[in-house]
Amino acid sequence: MRSHENEPIAIRRDVNAVAIPAGVEVTLKVGQVGYITQALGGSFTVYVEGNLFRIPGHEADAIGMQIAQAPEVPPGASAEDIRHVVWQQLRTCYDPEIPVNIVDLGLIYACEVHENPDSTRNVEVRMTLTAPGCGMGEVLVADVRDKIQMVPTVVRADVELVFDPPWNQTMMSDEARLQTGMM
Repeated sequence: MRSHENEPIAIRRDVNAVAIPAGVEVTLKVGQVGYITQALGGSFTVYVEGNLFRIPGHEADAIGMQIAQAPEVPPGASAEDIRHVVWQQLRTCYDPEIPVNIVDLGLIYACEVHENPDSTRNVEVRMTLTAPGCGMGEVLVADVRDKIQMVPTVVRADVELVFDPPWNQTMMSDEARLQTGMM
């Protein structure tokens, strides 16, 4: 997979983005120029006019990138198959400031897949943030919900943001601690 880090971009059409770390929605205007600082999990962190913004994956075409495709599941997928794909999707959700997925950061406390009588599924996730006051909390929750709802047969994703127990660095995977220098 090609890295887009520090790649110059021009905004090709007006696009809604979220200011980092405030979590405030803004509109980046056609013609503005900046750089991709992070392109992980289908979303993009861009540096434009001295500020960082997150552009969601479904708006990727606004900066000349490809929109992420829905994951595939095997025909007649079991609840366990769907659970596996959901966890793969969770690994495509990244904190816009930290280049580590939310699973390896230890932000997912629970993930349950429930099968409905019509063979559709509902998914329930309990997650936290690295800091309770993070302005990007609702953005991450929406990203998790959107990515889970991309999974075939999933009709509803309920994502609950919790702060008990409080997150700490020991919840990170060894790989994440090594990658962030928190060993």
